[in-house]
Amino acid sequence: MPRKGMRSICFNSKTSSFSMSRYSSPARNSISTGTPRRSFSESLIEQSIEAATVLINKWNPETSTYAKVTSLFYESKSEAMQFIRCVNDLQKSMHALVTENSTSEKLVHAQNLMQIAMKRLQKEFYQILSMNRAHLDPESVSARSSRASARSSISDYDDDGSVSHDDEVRNVGDSIDEVEEVSSIAMTDLRSIAECMISTGYAKECISIYKIIRKSIIDEGIYRLGVEKISSSQINKMDWEVLDRRIKDWLEAVKVSMTTLFNGERILCDHVFASSDSIRESCFTEISKEGATLLFGFPELVAKSKKSHPEKIFRVLDMYTAISTNWIEIDSIFSFESTVTVRAQALNSLNKLSDSVRSMLSEFESTMQKDSSNSKIHSGGGVHTLTLTTMNYLSLLADYSNILADIFADWPPPPRSSLPESYFESPATDDSPAPAISMRMAWLILVLLCKLDGKVEHHKDVCLSYIFLANNLNHVVSKVQTSNLKYLLGEDWIAKHEEKVKLFAANYERLAWGPVIATLPENPTATITPAQAKEIFRQFNSSFDETFRKQSSFVVSDPKLRDEMKVSLERKIVPSYREFYDAHRSNVVGVRNVGLIVRFAPEDVGNYLSDLFFGNNNNSGSTSVSSSYSSSHQRHSWSRG
Repeated sequence: MPRKGMRSICFNSKTSSFSMSRYSSPARNSISTGTPRRSFSESLIEQSIEAATVLINKWNPETSTYAKVTSLFYESKSEAMQFIRCVNDLQKSMHALVTENSTSEKLVHAQNLMQIAMKRLQKEFYQILSMNRAHLDPESVSARSSRASARSSISDYDDDGSVSHDDEVRNVGDSIDEVEEVSSIAMTDLRSIAECMISTGYAKECISIYKIIRKSIIDEGIYRLGVEKISSSQINKMDWEVLDRRIKDWLEAVKVSMTTLFNGERILCDHVFASSDSIRESCFTEISKEGATLLFGFPELVAKSKKSHPEKIFRVLDMYTAISTNWIEIDSIFSFESTVTVRAQALNSLNKLSDSVRSMLSEFESTMQKDSSNSKIHSGGGVHTLTLTTMNYLSLLADYSNILADIFADWPPPPRSSLPESYFESPATDDSPAPAISMRMAWLILVLLCKLDGKVEHHKDVCLSYIFLANNLNHVVSKVQTSNLKYLLGEDWIAKHEEKVKLFAANYERLAWGPVIATLPENPTATITPAQAKEIFRQFNSSFDETFRKQSSFVVSDPKLRDEMKVSLERKIVPSYREFYDAHRSNVVGVRNVGLIVRFAPEDVGNYLSDLFFGNNNNSGSTSVSSSYSSSHQRHSWSRG
């Protein structure tokens, strides 16, 4: 009891001397300390309630017209903060009153004041959320931290710009600062009100207002981004152009949603309800879950749709890319346990898109295998439509190589035995197998080449077959070289297939022009009789004329390959013929109809060869004109000789 007395003396402001009370009797000690202690506590409670009564009633919209039309937080920030402190003190006083007398009139009065205060704060909370929609939109909120970082970076730059430019930058910066300041103040006010209402047991009323207003903003944002609820049947009935436009809108919507819409809302929600993990999770989930599920559900509907179009696979890959590249943000923004359905929907869409890509590629391969359009070789042996469409398709797919690597990762590759080792830079081993995407692309090109081989297999004109194979393989190699396919197949693949193109060209040259070359003697300047010279000229004329007539309808599409083939022919024919022509033209000078025997001057042969591989069909006309030119040229030569 003496210990208690000593503690009471320390808290008694009326005690004049420590020593006087130290030796007081227990009875006196009890009287002198107990009553003043209760009075002090009661006085604090009374002061708290009185202060709260004045300020809360001042801002009671039920009793004051001024309070009904005026915002506390906009009118006086200092008074608003005082209002919050009064409410918090009132809450403490109510707790003290409950422990002493749960039915006291003071407690009832305090409870009434608390209800009035909560209505006021509800009103303020609603007004701040409503009146600051522009400053609390997700884009503004999400940009605050990045702008702050940008300002700190800009301050590090040297001040070497012109005055007018600096002023302009400063004005823009001031404008941004003003917007950010309004946004920051609003967020701070909302947090103060939320913490006050939650601590006083009015969390339900607070979060109800927040959810209603903020959800409307998210829903409106999703709608403005062009994301609407749609069914599979509606997608299947859409024209491709309409669906393509919706997919493009969706791609933009994902970008905006992840950087601003949902990101900004998560930042705002975390800030306002920082005092309660459960409340901020509940609010964010209810606000964003519906819109996010709608957003990430659209790709699944597209992937599962029966809509078929050549462009579809690329749009599906675009959607896959959009989700996969934003996955870190998706996982971070929707990290709550209650938003697991959003993450699950995004992941499910990824899987469905992946399945759709595999299905479309399998269908593409099957279509290639079944191709029967223009089963015969084109008249000039040019690049086949199947080659053009297939290589355009594959070269565009190669632009998505990183994404396709993910999609192909768990897709069984074609049998290794079906792929020649020349399809890769080095033979694959069990320790270092070729990437799945490389094998898949190699396989599709092999299917194409086998299909092209099948088109020439039973063709009677072998020369045309080689021109066809050279043209088409050269186009394949060219598309590989000029696209990302070169990184998937490798330089060695390109080099080996370039050699195959040269081999096809050489085979064509040997079969088509070999007989012409064979008419000329190995030693063109060797001494022969006039009759032998006449016979060689006759054989060359006949063979060259016949071959040219036939080959002039052939086409080589690639200018580089065309020039290489013409140069090769000219080097093998023109020099030998020129030597023979110069050495033996005098042997037939006195022969009748010399113009029919020596029909071509060396320059004419070169001119004819330079006209090859353009697909010209007016062979007889061009030959007769050239023959006339040759005869005239020869007569002029003979007169000079």
